[in-house]
Amino acid sequence: MKVPWETNVADMNDYNSALPKMRQYFESGATLPYSFRKKQLTRLLDTVLAYDEQINAALYTDLKKSKEETWATETGLVIQEIKGALQHLKKWMRPQTAPTGLVTFPSSAKMYKDPLGIVLIIAPWNYPLQLMLIPLVGAIAAGNCAVLKPSELAPATEKILFKIIEKSFEDQYVTVVGGNGAEVIPAMMQQFKFNHVFYTGGHLVGKEIYKMAAEDMVPVTLELGGKSPCIVYDDAAIHVAARRIVLGKFVNAGQTCVAPDYVLVQEKVRNQLLDALKAVIQEFYSNDPASSIDYGKIINERRFLKLVSYLKGESIFFGGTHDQAQLYIAPTIITDVSLDDGLMREEIFGPLLPVLSFATTQDAMQIVRRNENPLALYLFTKNKKIQEEWMHKIPFGGGCINNTVWHFANEHLPFGGIGNSGWGAYHGKHSFTLFTHLKPVLTSSTLIDPALKYPPFKGKMKWFKKLIG
Repeated sequence: MKVPWETNVADMNDYNSALPKMRQYFESGATLPYSFRKKQLTRLLDTVLAYDEQINAALYTDLKKSKEETWATETGLVIQEIKGALQHLKKWMRPQTAPTGLVTFPSSAKMYKDPLGIVLIIAPWNYPLQLMLIPLVGAIAAGNCAVLKPSELAPATEKILFKIIEKSFEDQYVTVVGGNGAEVIPAMMQQFKFNHVFYTGGHLVGKEIYKMAAEDMVPVTLELGGKSPCIVYDDAAIHVAARRIVLGKFVNAGQTCVAPDYVLVQEKVRNQLLDALKAVIQEFYSNDPASSIDYGKIINERRFLKLVSYLKGESIFFGGTHDQAQLYIAPTIITDVSLDDGLMREEIFGPLLPVLSFATTQDAMQIVRRNENPLALYLFTKNKKIQEEWMHKIPFGGGCINNTVWHFANEHLPFGGIGNSGWGAYHGKHSFTLFTHLKPVLTSSTLIDPALKYPPFKGKMKWFKKLIG
Protein backbone atom coordinates (compact mmCIF):
# COMPACT_ATOMS: atom_id res chain seq x y z
CA MET A 1 0.00 0.00 0.00
CA LYS A 2 2.91 2.33 -0.67
CA VAL A 3 1.43 3.20 -4.05
CA PRO A 4 -2.12 4.16 -5.10
CA TRP A 5 -4.56 1.33 -5.42
CA GLU A 6 -5.71 0.49 -8.92
CA THR A 7 -9.01 1.99 -10.00
CA ASN A 8 -10.23 -1.24 -11.63
CA VAL A 9 -13.29 -1.95 -9.49
CA ALA A 10 -13.49 -5.52 -10.79
CA ASP A 11 -10.32 -6.46 -8.88
CA MET A 12 -11.09 -6.09 -5.18
CA ASN A 13 -8.08 -7.99 -3.84
CA ASP A 14 -6.35 -4.87 -2.53
CA TYR A 15 -9.41 -3.67 -0.63
CA ASN A 16 -10.26 -7.11 0.71
CA SER A 17 -6.78 -7.66 2.14
CA ALA A 18 -5.70 -4.18 3.23
CA LEU A 19 -8.77 -2.81 5.00
CA PRO A 20 -9.27 -5.82 7.30
CA LYS A 21 -5.62 -5.44 8.35
CA MET A 22 -6.41 -1.89 9.42
CA ARG A 23 -9.36 -3.23 11.42
CA GLN A 24 -7.09 -5.74 13.15
CA TYR A 25 -4.57 -3.03 13.93
CA PHE A 26 -7.23 -0.77 15.44
CA GLU A 27 -8.73 -3.58 17.50
CA SER A 28 -5.29 -4.39 18.90
CA GLY A 29 -5.55 -1.17 20.91
CA ALA A 30 -2.33 0.24 19.47
CA THR A 31 -3.92 3.64 18.70
CA LEU A 32 -5.39 4.21 22.17
CA PRO A 33 -2.52 5.49 24.37
CA TYR A 34 -1.82 9.20 24.67
CA SER A 35 1.87 8.57 23.92
CA PHE A 36 1.01 6.91 20.61
CA ARG A 37 -1.32 9.69 19.46
CA LYS A 38 1.17 12.38 20.46
CA LYS A 39 3.93 10.60 18.54
CA GLN A 40 1.82 10.35 15.37
CA LEU A 41 0.83 14.02 15.48
CA THR A 42 4.45 15.02 16.01
CA ARG A 43 5.58 12.91 13.07
CA LEU A 44 2.94 14.48 10.85
CA LEU A 45 4.01 17.96 11.95
CA ASP A 46 7.67 17.25 11.21
CA THR A 47 6.88 15.77 7.81
CA VAL A 48 4.64 18.64 6.71
CA LEU A 49 7.34 21.13 7.68
CA ALA A 50 9.98 19.09 5.86
CA TYR A 51 7.87 19.08 2.68
CA ASP A 52 7.10 22.80 2.79
CA GLU A 53 8.77 23.69 -0.51
CA GLN A 54 7.35 20.66 -2.31
CA ILE A 55 3.89 21.57 -1.06
CA ASN A 56 4.36 25.11 -2.40
CA ALA A 57 5.40 23.76 -5.80
CA ALA A 58 2.48 21.31 -5.96
CA LEU A 59 -0.16 23.90 -5.14
CA TYR A 60 1.32 26.31 -7.64
CA THR A 61 1.11 23.59 -10.28
CA ASP A 62 -2.48 22.65 -9.45
CA LEU A 63 -3.98 26.06 -8.66
CA LYS A 64 -1.27 28.71 -9.23
CA LYS A 65 -1.16 29.52 -5.54
CA SER A 66 1.74 31.65 -4.37
CA LYS A 67 3.81 30.32 -1.49
CA GLU A 68 2.36 33.04 0.73
CA GLU A 69 -1.21 32.08 -0.12
CA THR A 70 -0.34 28.41 0.32
CA TRP A 71 0.94 29.07 3.83
CA ALA A 72 -1.98 31.31 4.80
CA THR A 73 -4.72 29.02 3.45
CA GLU A 74 -3.20 25.55 3.47
CA THR A 75 0.07 24.63 5.23
CA GLY A 76 -0.15 27.19 8.02
CA LEU A 77 -3.67 26.09 8.96
CA VAL A 78 -2.54 22.46 9.12
CA ILE A 79 0.41 23.40 11.35
CA GLN A 80 -1.89 25.42 13.60
CA GLU A 81 -4.29 22.48 13.88
CA ILE A 82 -1.55 19.99 14.78
CA LYS A 83 0.04 22.27 17.38
CA GLY A 84 -3.34 22.95 18.96
CA ALA A 85 -4.07 19.22 19.19
CA LEU A 86 -0.67 18.50 20.73
CA GLN A 87 -1.18 21.26 23.29
CA HIS A 88 -4.62 20.09 24.43
CA LEU A 89 -4.70 16.37 23.64
CA LYS A 90 -4.18 15.08 27.17
CA LYS A 91 -7.04 17.23 28.46
CA TRP A 92 -9.31 16.24 25.58
CA MET A 93 -8.73 12.54 26.26
CA ARG A 94 -9.64 12.62 29.95
CA PRO A 95 -13.01 11.09 30.87
CA GLN A 96 -15.57 13.71 31.83
CA THR A 97 -17.36 13.41 35.14
CA ALA A 98 -21.11 13.92 35.19
CA PRO A 99 -23.52 14.53 38.07
CA THR A 100 -25.89 11.86 39.36
CA GLY A 101 -29.28 12.20 41.04
CA LEU A 102 -31.10 10.58 43.90
CA VAL A 103 -32.54 7.93 41.57
CA THR A 104 -29.09 6.38 41.02
CA PHE A 105 -27.71 7.02 44.54
CA PRO A 106 -25.13 5.91 45.54
CA SER A 107 -23.33 6.17 42.18
CA SER A 108 -20.82 8.18 40.16
CA ALA A 109 -20.87 8.89 36.43
CA LYS A 110 -18.21 9.37 33.77
CA MET A 111 -18.17 9.80 30.01
CA TYR A 112 -15.31 7.95 28.34
CA LYS A 113 -14.01 9.09 24.96
CA ASP A 114 -13.70 6.19 22.56
CA PRO A 115 -12.31 6.39 19.03
CA LEU A 116 -14.80 5.43 16.32
CA GLY A 117 -12.55 2.97 14.47
CA ILE A 118 -11.63 3.18 10.77
CA VAL A 119 -12.63 6.51 9.23
CA LEU A 120 -12.71 7.44 5.55
CA ILE A 121 -11.77 11.05 4.76
CA ILE A 122 -12.55 12.33 1.26
CA ALA A 123 -11.05 15.69 0.28
CA PRO A 124 -11.79 18.10 -2.61
CA TRP A 125 -9.45 19.78 -5.07
CA ASN A 126 -9.80 23.46 -4.10
CA TYR A 127 -7.81 23.30 -0.85
CA PRO A 128 -6.44 19.81 -1.38
CA LEU A 129 -3.86 19.80 1.41
CA GLN A 130 -5.61 21.33 4.39
CA LEU A 131 -9.05 19.87 3.69
CA MET A 132 -7.41 16.45 3.85
CA LEU A 133 -4.99 16.90 6.73
CA ILE A 134 -7.07 18.99 9.15
CA PRO A 135 -9.73 16.26 9.49
CA LEU A 136 -6.92 13.70 9.73
CA VAL A 137 -5.48 15.57 12.75
CA GLY A 138 -8.81 15.16 14.54
CA ALA A 139 -9.04 11.49 13.59
CA ILE A 140 -5.52 10.80 14.91
CA ALA A 141 -6.07 12.80 18.09
CA ALA A 142 -9.23 10.79 18.78
CA GLY A 143 -7.37 7.48 18.34
CA ASN A 144 -8.72 6.30 14.99
CA CYS A 145 -7.19 4.69 11.92
CA ALA A 146 -7.82 6.54 8.66
CA VAL A 147 -8.14 5.94 4.94
CA LEU A 148 -7.60 9.09 2.89
CA LYS A 149 -8.92 9.81 -0.59
CA PRO A 150 -7.43 13.00 -2.03
CA SER A 151 -8.84 14.56 -5.17
CA GLU A 152 -7.37 13.28 -8.41
CA LEU A 153 -8.21 16.71 -9.90
CA ALA A 154 -5.24 18.21 -8.02
CA PRO A 155 -2.66 15.59 -9.06
CA ALA A 156 0.50 17.39 -7.93
CA THR A 157 -0.86 17.81 -4.41
CA GLU A 158 -2.18 14.25 -4.44
CA LYS A 159 1.36 13.06 -5.13
CA ILE A 160 2.75 15.08 -2.22
CA LEU A 161 0.06 13.74 0.11
CA PHE A 162 1.15 10.20 -0.74
CA LYS A 163 4.71 11.10 0.20
CA ILE A 164 3.72 12.83 3.45
CA ILE A 165 1.52 9.96 4.63
CA GLU A 166 4.00 7.26 3.59
CA LYS A 167 6.80 9.00 5.48
CA SER A 168 4.69 9.68 8.58
CA PHE A 169 2.70 6.49 9.22
CA GLU A 170 2.55 2.73 8.93
CA ASP A 171 0.08 1.78 6.22
CA GLN A 172 -2.09 -0.34 8.53
CA TYR A 173 -2.66 2.87 10.54
CA VAL A 174 -3.12 5.64 7.94
CA THR A 175 -3.10 5.13 4.19
CA VAL A 176 -3.90 7.05 1.03
CA VAL A 177 -6.01 5.72 -1.83
CA GLY A 178 -5.50 7.06 -5.34
CA GLY A 179 -7.55 6.85 -8.50
CA ASN A 180 -10.88 8.07 -9.76
CA GLY A 181 -13.05 8.83 -6.76
CA ALA A 182 -16.25 7.96 -8.62
CA GLU A 183 -14.96 4.39 -8.93
CA VAL A 184 -12.76 3.91 -5.87
CA ILE A 185 -15.05 5.30 -3.17
CA PRO A 186 -18.15 3.20 -3.99
CA ALA A 187 -15.95 0.12 -4.37
CA MET A 188 -14.48 0.57 -0.88
CA MET A 189 -17.75 1.46 0.80
CA GLN A 190 -19.51 -1.55 -0.72
CA GLN A 191 -16.82 -3.98 0.41
CA PHE A 192 -15.89 -2.56 3.82
CA LYS A 193 -17.88 -0.99 6.63
CA PHE A 194 -16.16 2.18 7.79
CA ASN A 195 -17.02 3.61 11.19
CA HIS A 196 -17.34 7.17 9.89
CA VAL A 197 -17.15 8.91 6.52
CA PHE A 198 -16.00 12.53 6.32
CA TYR A 199 -16.66 14.17 2.96
CA THR A 200 -15.87 17.68 1.74
CA GLY A 201 -17.13 18.65 -1.69
CA GLY A 202 -20.20 19.26 -3.80
CA HIS A 203 -23.82 18.77 -2.86
CA LEU A 204 -24.67 16.10 -5.46
CA VAL A 205 -21.74 13.84 -4.60
CA GLY A 206 -22.44 14.42 -0.92
CA LYS A 207 -25.94 13.00 -1.36
CA GLU A 208 -24.50 9.88 -3.02
CA ILE A 209 -21.97 9.42 -0.20
CA TYR A 210 -24.80 9.74 2.30
CA LYS A 211 -26.91 7.14 0.51
CA MET A 212 -24.05 4.64 0.40
CA ALA A 213 -23.23 5.19 4.07
CA ALA A 214 -26.89 4.77 5.04
CA GLU A 215 -26.90 1.23 3.62
CA ASP A 216 -24.67 0.15 6.52
CA MET A 217 -25.83 2.77 9.05
CA VAL A 218 -22.44 4.49 8.87
CA PRO A 219 -22.41 8.03 10.30
CA VAL A 220 -21.25 10.79 7.99
CA THR A 221 -19.95 14.33 8.13
CA LEU A 222 -20.80 16.33 5.03
CA GLU A 223 -18.98 19.61 4.42
CA LEU A 224 -20.73 20.95 1.35
CA GLY A 225 -21.27 24.47 -0.01
CA GLY A 226 -24.00 26.79 -1.10
CA LYS A 227 -24.68 30.35 -2.09
CA SER A 228 -23.11 32.32 0.74
CA PRO A 229 -24.48 35.89 0.78
CA CYS A 230 -22.67 39.08 1.70
CA ILE A 231 -24.95 41.90 2.86
CA VAL A 232 -23.68 45.49 2.97
CA TYR A 233 -25.71 48.24 4.67
CA ASP A 234 -25.38 51.96 4.08
CA ASP A 235 -23.70 52.51 7.47
CA ALA A 236 -20.86 50.08 6.68
CA ALA A 237 -17.25 51.17 6.35
CA ILE A 238 -17.38 50.83 2.56
CA HIS A 239 -13.67 50.80 1.76
CA VAL A 240 -12.93 48.27 4.51
CA ALA A 241 -15.89 46.16 3.36
CA ALA A 242 -14.60 46.23 -0.22
CA ARG A 243 -11.14 45.04 0.84
CA ARG A 244 -12.54 42.18 2.89
CA ILE A 245 -15.06 41.15 0.24
CA VAL A 246 -12.44 41.12 -2.52
CA LEU A 247 -10.05 39.05 -0.43
CA GLY A 248 -12.73 36.55 0.54
CA LYS A 249 -14.14 36.27 -2.96
CA PHE A 250 -11.04 36.18 -5.13
CA VAL A 251 -8.53 34.23 -3.03
CA ASN A 252 -7.88 30.95 -4.87
CA ALA A 253 -9.62 32.52 -7.89
CA GLY A 254 -12.96 32.27 -6.12
CA GLN A 255 -12.72 28.50 -5.68
CA THR A 256 -13.51 28.58 -1.98
CA CYS A 257 -16.56 26.98 -0.38
CA VAL A 258 -17.02 29.89 2.03
CA ALA A 259 -16.36 32.66 -0.50
CA PRO A 260 -19.02 35.37 -0.74
CA ASP A 261 -21.14 34.03 -3.58
CA TYR A 262 -22.98 37.29 -4.20
CA VAL A 263 -23.32 40.74 -2.64
CA LEU A 264 -26.52 42.48 -1.57
CA VAL A 265 -25.84 46.18 -1.06
CA GLN A 266 -28.25 48.81 0.19
CA GLU A 267 -29.29 51.05 -2.70
CA LYS A 268 -27.90 54.25 -1.18
CA VAL A 269 -24.29 53.00 -1.31
CA ARG A 270 -24.47 50.70 -4.35
CA ASN A 271 -22.35 52.85 -6.66
CA GLN A 272 -19.91 53.66 -3.91
CA LEU A 273 -19.35 49.97 -3.16
CA LEU A 274 -18.99 49.06 -6.84
CA ASP A 275 -16.32 51.71 -7.32
CA ALA A 276 -14.53 50.56 -4.17
CA LEU A 277 -14.58 46.90 -5.26
CA LYS A 278 -13.10 47.83 -8.63
CA ALA A 279 -10.36 49.93 -7.02
CA VAL A 280 -9.46 47.20 -4.53
CA ILE A 281 -9.23 44.52 -7.22
CA GLN A 282 -6.76 46.71 -9.08
CA GLU A 283 -4.87 47.40 -5.85
CA PHE A 284 -4.61 43.72 -4.93
CA TYR A 285 -4.04 42.15 -8.35
CA SER A 286 -2.90 45.08 -10.57
CA ASN A 287 -4.50 46.00 -13.89
CA ASP A 288 -3.41 42.62 -15.24
CA PRO A 289 -4.42 39.91 -12.72
CA ALA A 290 -3.26 37.22 -15.15
CA SER A 291 0.33 38.22 -14.39
CA SER A 292 -0.19 38.66 -10.64
CA ILE A 293 1.58 36.14 -8.41
CA ASP A 294 -1.31 36.56 -5.97
CA TYR A 295 -4.06 35.50 -8.35
CA GLY A 296 -4.71 31.85 -9.16
CA LYS A 297 -6.15 29.83 -12.02
CA ILE A 298 -9.23 27.69 -12.55
CA ILE A 299 -8.64 24.04 -11.70
CA ASN A 300 -9.43 22.57 -15.13
CA GLU A 301 -11.05 23.21 -18.49
CA ARG A 302 -14.40 21.78 -17.50
CA ARG A 303 -14.76 24.24 -14.63
CA PHE A 304 -13.44 27.05 -16.82
CA LEU A 305 -16.12 26.47 -19.47
CA LYS A 306 -18.85 26.28 -16.84
CA LEU A 307 -17.80 29.62 -15.34
CA VAL A 308 -17.51 31.31 -18.72
CA SER A 309 -21.02 30.16 -19.56
CA TYR A 310 -22.31 32.31 -16.68
CA LEU A 311 -20.99 35.42 -18.40
CA LYS A 312 -23.19 35.18 -21.47
CA GLY A 313 -25.82 37.89 -21.54
CA GLU A 314 -24.80 39.38 -18.20
CA SER A 315 -23.98 43.02 -17.46
CA ILE A 316 -20.28 43.08 -16.61
CA PHE A 317 -19.31 46.07 -14.51
CA PHE A 318 -15.64 45.12 -14.29
CA GLY A 319 -13.40 42.30 -15.50
CA GLY A 320 -14.85 39.48 -17.59
CA THR A 321 -11.73 38.75 -19.63
CA HIS A 322 -10.62 35.14 -19.84
CA ASP A 323 -8.06 32.87 -21.49
CA GLN A 324 -8.86 29.20 -21.88
CA ALA A 325 -5.24 28.22 -22.59
CA GLN A 326 -4.19 29.67 -19.21
CA LEU A 327 -7.38 28.65 -17.38
CA TYR A 328 -7.64 32.31 -16.44
CA ILE A 329 -10.75 34.29 -15.65
CA ALA A 330 -10.30 37.82 -14.39
CA PRO A 331 -11.87 38.97 -11.12
CA THR A 332 -15.29 39.95 -12.40
CA ILE A 333 -18.11 42.07 -11.00
CA ILE A 334 -21.55 41.58 -12.53
CA THR A 335 -24.55 43.88 -12.05
CA ASP A 336 -28.21 43.90 -13.07
CA VAL A 337 -28.52 40.18 -12.42
CA SER A 338 -31.90 38.47 -12.46
CA LEU A 339 -32.72 36.23 -9.51
CA ASP A 340 -33.66 33.55 -12.03
CA ASP A 341 -30.23 33.53 -13.72
CA GLY A 342 -27.91 30.58 -13.18
CA LEU A 343 -25.61 32.94 -11.31
CA MET A 344 -28.25 33.30 -8.62
CA ARG A 345 -29.52 29.71 -8.58
CA GLU A 346 -26.26 27.75 -8.48
CA GLU A 347 -23.13 28.05 -6.36
CA ILE A 348 -20.66 29.93 -8.58
CA PHE A 349 -17.36 28.64 -7.14
CA GLY A 350 -15.25 30.96 -9.24
CA PRO A 351 -14.14 34.60 -9.60
CA LEU A 352 -17.54 36.02 -10.63
CA LEU A 353 -19.25 38.33 -8.16
CA PRO A 354 -22.88 39.37 -8.75
CA VAL A 355 -23.82 42.59 -6.97
CA LEU A 356 -27.52 43.29 -6.36
CA SER A 357 -29.13 46.12 -4.43
CA PHE A 358 -31.84 46.04 -1.77
CA ALA A 359 -33.97 48.59 0.04
CA THR A 360 -34.94 46.98 3.34
CA THR A 361 -33.78 44.12 5.53
CA GLN A 362 -36.93 42.22 4.62
CA ASP A 363 -36.09 42.55 0.91
CA ALA A 364 -32.58 41.23 1.48
CA MET A 365 -33.77 38.31 3.60
CA GLN A 366 -36.27 37.27 0.93
CA ILE A 367 -33.42 36.98 -1.56
CA VAL A 368 -31.21 35.04 0.86
CA ARG A 369 -34.03 32.61 1.67
CA ARG A 370 -34.30 31.61 -2.01
CA ASN A 371 -31.15 29.55 -1.40
CA GLU A 372 -31.70 28.37 2.16
CA ASN A 373 -29.07 27.23 4.64
CA PRO A 374 -25.94 28.80 3.11
CA LEU A 375 -22.59 27.56 4.37
CA ALA A 376 -21.59 31.11 5.30
CA LEU A 377 -23.14 34.54 5.71
CA TYR A 378 -21.30 37.86 5.84
CA LEU A 379 -22.83 41.05 7.17
CA PHE A 380 -21.39 44.55 7.02
CA THR A 381 -23.13 47.02 9.32
CA LYS A 382 -22.42 48.90 12.53
CA ASN A 383 -26.02 48.58 13.66
CA LYS A 384 -26.21 46.05 16.53
CA LYS A 385 -29.96 45.60 16.14
CA ILE A 386 -29.57 44.68 12.47
CA GLN A 387 -26.72 42.32 13.34
CA GLU A 388 -28.87 40.49 15.88
CA GLU A 389 -31.80 40.32 13.48
CA TRP A 390 -29.73 38.53 10.84
CA MET A 391 -28.09 36.23 13.38
CA HIS A 392 -31.45 35.09 14.77
CA LYS A 393 -33.62 34.96 11.65
CA ILE A 394 -31.39 33.34 9.01
CA PRO A 395 -29.95 29.82 9.46
CA PHE A 396 -26.40 29.41 8.09
CA GLY A 397 -23.33 27.35 8.83
CA GLY A 398 -21.07 30.11 10.15
CA GLY A 399 -19.92 33.53 9.16
CA CYS A 400 -18.58 36.98 10.01
CA ILE A 401 -19.81 40.42 10.90
CA ASN A 402 -17.77 43.10 9.14
CA ASN A 403 -15.47 40.49 7.62
CA THR A 404 -15.46 37.47 5.32
CA VAL A 405 -14.04 33.90 5.41
CA TRP A 406 -11.73 34.34 8.41
CA HIS A 407 -14.03 32.45 10.75
CA PHE A 408 -12.69 29.34 9.00
CA ALA A 409 -9.17 30.07 10.27
CA ASN A 410 -10.21 30.27 13.94
CA GLU A 411 -9.47 26.80 15.33
CA HIS A 412 -11.61 27.53 18.39
CA LEU A 413 -14.78 27.91 16.31
CA PRO A 414 -16.58 24.86 14.92
CA PHE A 415 -16.74 24.84 11.14
CA GLY A 416 -19.59 23.17 9.30
CA GLY A 417 -22.83 23.61 7.43
CA ILE A 418 -26.51 23.21 8.14
CA GLY A 419 -29.15 21.49 6.03
CA ASN A 420 -28.23 21.77 2.35
CA SER A 421 -24.73 23.01 3.18
CA GLY A 422 -23.95 19.90 5.21
CA TRP A 423 -23.83 18.80 8.81
CA GLY A 424 -21.23 17.97 11.41
CA ALA A 425 -18.58 20.45 12.53
CA TYR A 426 -14.83 20.25 13.01
CA HIS A 427 -11.62 22.25 13.75
CA GLY A 428 -9.65 22.10 16.99
CA LYS A 429 -11.42 20.34 19.84
CA HIS A 430 -14.50 19.99 17.62
CA SER A 431 -12.50 17.69 15.31
CA PHE A 432 -11.55 15.50 18.27
CA THR A 433 -15.19 15.38 19.38
CA LEU A 434 -16.40 14.58 15.86
CA PHE A 435 -14.27 11.43 15.64
CA THR A 436 -15.05 10.33 19.22
CA HIS A 437 -17.86 8.34 20.78
CA LEU A 438 -18.78 9.75 24.18
CA LYS A 439 -19.44 6.60 26.19
CA PRO A 440 -21.44 7.20 29.40
CA VAL A 441 -20.81 4.84 32.31
CA LEU A 442 -22.55 4.76 35.69
CA THR A 443 -20.60 3.18 38.57
CA SER A 444 -22.71 2.21 41.58
CA SER A 445 -21.59 1.42 45.13
CA THR A 446 -22.48 -1.94 46.66
CA LEU A 447 -22.21 -0.70 50.25
CA ILE A 448 -25.76 0.67 50.21
CA ASP A 449 -28.62 -1.01 48.36
CA PRO A 450 -31.95 0.67 49.19
CA ALA A 451 -34.97 -1.67 49.10
CA LEU A 452 -37.03 1.21 47.69
CA LYS A 453 -35.59 0.46 44.22
CA TYR A 454 -36.85 -3.12 44.07
CA PRO A 455 -40.25 -4.85 43.83
CA PRO A 456 -42.73 -5.06 45.34
CA PHE A 457 -43.47 -1.44 44.39
CA LYS A 458 -46.92 -1.19 45.94
CA GLY A 459 -47.08 1.71 48.37
CA LYS A 460 -43.90 3.34 47.07
CA MET A 461 -45.51 5.82 44.63
CA LYS A 462 -45.11 8.82 46.92
CA TRP A 463 -41.38 8.14 47.15
CA PHE A 464 -41.08 7.68 43.38
CA LYS A 465 -42.76 11.05 42.88
CA LYS A 466 -40.29 12.67 45.24
CA LEU A 467 -37.26 11.06 43.60
CA ILE A 468 -38.29 11.08 39.94
CA GLY A 469 -39.67 14.24 38.39
